[in-house]
Amino acid sequence: GAFLIPYILFLIIAGMPLFYMELALGQYNREGAATVWKICPVFKGVGYAVILIALYVGFYYNVIIAWSLYYLFSSFTFELPWTNCDNSWNSPNCTDPKLFNASVLGNGTKYSKYKLTPAAEFYERGVLHLHESRGIHDLGLPRWQLSLCLLVVVIILFFSLWKGVKTSGKVVWITATLPYVVLFVLLIHGITLPGAYNGINAYLHIDFRRLKEATVWIDAATQIFYSLGAGFGVLIAFASYNKFDNNCYRDALLTSTINCVTSFISGFAIFSILGYMAHEHKVKIEDVATEGAGLVFILYPEAISTLSGSTFWAVVFFIMLLTLGIDSSMGGMEAVITGLADDFQILKQHRKLFTFGVSFGTFLLALFCITN
Repeated sequence: GAFLIPYILFLIIAGMPLFYMELALGQYNREGAATVWKICPVFKGVGYAVILIALYVGFYYNVIIAWSLYYLFSSFTFELPWTNCDNSWNSPNCTDPKLFNASVLGNGTKYSKYKLTPAAEFYERGVLHLHESRGIHDLGLPRWQLSLCLLVVVIILFFSLWKGVKTSGKVVWITATLPYVVLFVLLIHGITLPGAYNGINAYLHIDFRRLKEATVWIDAATQIFYSLGAGFGVLIAFASYNKFDNNCYRDALLTSTINCVTSFISGFAIFSILGYMAHEHKVKIEDVATEGAGLVFILYPEAISTLSGSTFWAVVFFIMLLTLGIDSSMGGMEAVITGLADDFQILKQHRKLFTFGVSFGTFLLALFCITN
């Protein structure tokens, strides 16, 4: 709850102004992140830095999307593979999560940090094969299953971007609207689960003492920039295709506000599940709460595996993750493609080939992130 205060504050004083500025720059100059700096040529390097950021964020983001696709394929079974410890990747120490409760975790170990549940082992041993790693000095070979998933993701991105906004504009109708449908379905189901109220109460509770911690403010500012896409060249690239007289001020207000409201609503879907998990294991909310990949690929799948019709909910959840990821990655790649194509006419003349080159290049770079 305390996070919401700096989040909204940074949205107003930083997110919205930057969002509006980037839309205005792109729309007025009708160019990407590099050439838009013709208004002040000495800062053209800033444009290239933005493109570079979008490029390196894009290639590892595609890896996360590939994980989502792998989970989606793995969900098409009668029993989800992260439900029990009877799989080939499980270690001898794998433990059924039903055996966990407050007394078992009484030594101060948080449930979310426990690495021996079937869901945790599926992610770390079944998907990533971390147990086979001998260190960063020995990369090993890319996992063929993840390589195929990554290839599918890159192919989808290529055909979504190869004709510019003509194709990406149509794809966005799916990638931007489907997650909303799934989010509300998960939310409605989540609030009906036992313990959901406790999770939502923890979400809305404001501990003002947390506002004294610098990390809360840093995380809020970081989340605003990531969620709005400010500073990545995405907004400049997309705005460059707007009509010159388009009301970008209205677009900035509406889009940033809708983004903030969506993030707020998604919190209810997440914390209802956290409350449910805490209720099931008879522990505190903070003992099951986690963030990042652990929430998406361990805790949420584990919660889904305990629901009736778990296969359906798993498929729905990972379709949402896949479409969200594709939508975000499209923006990052468009920032790179538009930014460089506007600066080098030969690239603009051969946009399809250039788009293929960027897509294939990110695929090759991402292979380093899916080795054993």
